[in-house]
Amino acid sequence: MKLLVVSAGLSSPSSTRLLADRLTAATLDHLDHLDHLDAEPGTVELRELATEIARHLVTGFPPARLAAALDAVAAADGLIAVTPVFAASYSGLFKSFFDLIDKDALTGTPVLVGATGGTARHGLVTEHAMRPLFTHLRAPVVPTAVYAASEDWGAQGLAQRITRAGTELARSMAATRPTTRDTTGDTSPDTAPDVDTAAALAPRSPTGAITSTDPANGLTVVPFAQRLAALRTG
Repeated sequence: MKLLVVSAGLSSPSSTRLLADRLTAATLDHLDHLDHLDAEPGTVELRELATEIARHLVTGFPPARLAAALDAVAAADGLIAVTPVFAASYSGLFKSFFDLIDKDALTGTPVLVGATGGTARHGLVTEHAMRPLFTHLRAPVVPTAVYAASEDWGAQGLAQRITRAGTELARSMAATRPTTRDTTGDTSPDTAPDVDTAAALAPRSPTGAITSTDPANGLTVVPFAQRLAALRTG
């Protein structure tokens, strides 16, 4: 499994990256307790890609480093996205990066959102700005979002929110993983083929009509010619 962290902090070190690191640690810790699931963490520092992001917005072509970052987002099984607050919303750098994400790249990928700011007055930025952004990208956002004001660092409440958010993301990633493991160590798909898939696999005549059925899976298919004849005589 792949856990990707996108941090939009502008300084080094930054409170935004610190929050991102703590959210990552909480997520990995809970994943380890869920049947000892392993996750491969990766980080995208947007401040290092600022020039490439601007160039892509103007030219429409991503430089190599930015293309690799966009591919990493699309390949992630879980995403942690953290931004500093500017003018009561996410930063322009944060928004510009996600403007470049393909509209289908994050579909179904669980996301944990976080933000940092100098005052608690901006605590709802995760709800009125960040959550709608990822909802638009069809990415389910875990219930607990984490906002850290300057006075929150070192407070017990922040640590509890981080733990709860990391736990929710870990559980969401485990629930959406593509395979399940049985007691013998074999892997198998989470879902069985649906009726459309079963129909596609059914034997066909040279004309393409389905010529047989499989009662074992509950599929009953009437050949088109037979159905048409029944309609004409009815």
